Amino acid sequence: MNKSRIKVLLCIFFLLFFFYFSVSDVRAETLKELPVKGMVTMIDLGAKKCIPCRMMLPIMEKMEKAYKKNAAIVFIDVWENKDQAKRFGVRAIPTQIFFNPEGKEVYRHVGFMSEKEIVAQFKKMGVE
Repeated sequence: MNKSRIKVLLCIFFLLFFFYFSVSDVRAETLKELPVKGMVTMIDLGAKKCIPCRMMLPIMEKMEKAYKKNAAIVFIDVWENKDQAKRFGVRAIPTQIFFNPEGKEVYRHVGFMSEKEIVAQFKKMGVE
């Protein structure tokens, strides 16, 4: 292997390591309160060790900051919370589910979801 390839692999390793430890865990008592009543809620169901899920992490963190006052955005690791995969009918990860303020599911997406797609879905739901 040449030196540039090794450098790239090391950079990827450190980025993935950073993302793995920066994901906030959802507590069990919080899980019972999902979706959040009275607020648009996006739940991203995935796993910390899933590559597409890790790729979404920076997007999810950005969305959390951008929609802090207008929407609840939550990540659930379904490998650590297997009951939540069953509860939300997850068959593949990552899965993103959007709920209206009344708690009704209005949109579901399976696979990597880009920032542009998330923003578009929030706009459809009247969240700016």
